[in-house]
Amino acid sequence: MVGSTVLIMTSPSGSVDPLSSFEQVAAQRRSSLLVDRERVVPNELLDRLLVVAATAPNHKRTFPWRFRIITGEGRLHLGEALAQDLIDAHQAEAKIEKARAKYLRAPVVIAVAAVQGENDTMTAENRDAVSAAIQTLLLGATAAGLASYWSTGAAMTSTRLHEFCGFDHSDTVVGLIYLGWPTGTPPPINRPAPEVIRIGTPPATP
Repeated sequence: MVGSTVLIMTSPSGSVDPLSSFEQVAAQRRSSLLVDRERVVPNELLDRLLVVAATAPNHKRTFPWRFRIITGEGRLHLGEALAQDLIDAHQAEAKIEKARAKYLRAPVVIAVAAVQGENDTMTAENRDAVSAAIQTLLLGATAAGLASYWSTGAAMTSTRLHEFCGFDHSDTVVGLIYLGWPTGTPPPINRPAPEVIRIGTPPATP
């Protein structure tokens, strides 16, 4: 893949390389809130995406992901809960009103949390697994024709968010994922080539 161009690879027999289909999906994925705020995303599709997300690898098979699908008026209640944090912090009224409305930007918001592990290492690995699950969810959403946006920030540590979603106090919120049917196409991303160093057999000692 070069820039935003997808290279379709072929096998020696001339057939299309199956990897090219995945490359196309990955290249098309964008962080975007250019969505139809009113068009419903079917529950069946959301359920399928979360099943796919839960195929992410995780050490010791702890299955640490916790998903909460927030739609309809639930988005208003979420905004009100998090706006209260800003009220308590004596933030400006404009910022509070923005918080109240921000979760209406897409028809679906999915809160994703990671379960605490039995030790610090397992807790870190659980979060890594949940991050992998979120990426899998985003790619699945792209393949299904949905736009998506992974949001983080101050809300991740909000006690009110934990309470609203029914997460345990020890859970770590890893993201709020916006999903919706796209109404536009965000500009392409010119991603730099990843750093790759190949390490093989060391040279023989003279």
